[in-house]
Amino acid sequence: MTPTAIDAAVHRQLGELAAGMRALQDAMRRIEEGADRAEDKAAESRAAVHRRMDELVGRVGHLETSTATIVADVAEMKPVTDDVKRWKLMGIGALGVTGIAAMALGVSFAEAIRRIAFVVIGKGF
Repeated sequence: MTPTAIDAAVHRQLGELAAGMRALQDAMRRIEEGADRAEDKAAESRAAVHRRMDELVGRVGHLETSTATIVADVAEMKPVTDDVKRWKLMGIGALGVTGIAAMALGVSFAEAIRRIAFVVIGKGF
């Protein structure tokens, strides 16, 4: 091989080597850009998850407060409910006693009218 042929072959090989290095650099740059995009998306996703978690914490706190209020209200209502139940039972008992008394009074009144009617008609006893 002549020195110019060797020089041309070396230049060609150096050109191929330089092109290969540029291709590797471009591939590395694309990989780095892809990794940066993936990292940005992951950061956005984590931020969204944290935001939702903060909202959930607030909502759970509100529910706990509401539950505590409801428990206190129910505790206050229980004696009133017990009183109303007692009144209802007393009312049912009073109605029963009143019904029996009215029935007895009605029977007595009917018997008295029957006797008066017998006396007025004159049939006697």
